[in-house]
Amino acid sequence: MTQPKLLAFAGSTRKGSLNEAMLRVAVAGAQAEGADVTHVTLADYPMPLFNQDLEAEQGEPDGAARLKTLFAAADGLLIACPEYNGSITPLLKNTLDWVSRKDAGGPGGRYYKGKTAGLISASAGRLGGMRGLVHVRQILTNLGAVVIPEQLAVFGADKLFGDDGVPEDEARAEQLRDVGGALARTTAKLIG
Repeated sequence: MTQPKLLAFAGSTRKGSLNEAMLRVAVAGAQAEGADVTHVTLADYPMPLFNQDLEAEQGEPDGAARLKTLFAAADGLLIACPEYNGSITPLLKNTLDWVSRKDAGGPGGRYYKGKTAGLISASAGRLGGMRGLVHVRQILTNLGAVVIPEQLAVFGADKLFGDDGVPEDEARAEQLRDVGGALARTTAKLIG
């Protein structure tokens, strides 16, 4: 079976992000299933707020071009999705928008079409970011990605990790690894 290549990132660049911490656990699950995972932080790919006039005048930002290269090389996406006001974070939406833009290589949708996606979210609140996951799933589906049914919204996530960044709730950590593993297995079957 072909080794799946996954691109992993969180829709938060906050220092001490719970979603980034959870993503590391899910990445380990994907790697345990044989996936080759490229884990990036969006802070390393700065992009202005998407504006079509700005795009026409200045072209594609370097951060978007570099991310597109990573998206093009990936078979699937593992995304940790924080929730802001019951929806997707501005950072994550802006990233998905810039990557979806047409470029010299062809239509922007090619960076999503047919790729798998696995979603997780974390929140200190009771819903664990579930409302935001619904919106991310819809956006990725509209872009042509195959979002796997396995997902995890972790409530009370501020109590999940110890000071050393290691999960203190092994059952929750196993659920996170399971999402990463499910994405790796599904992607391997699809690219097979």
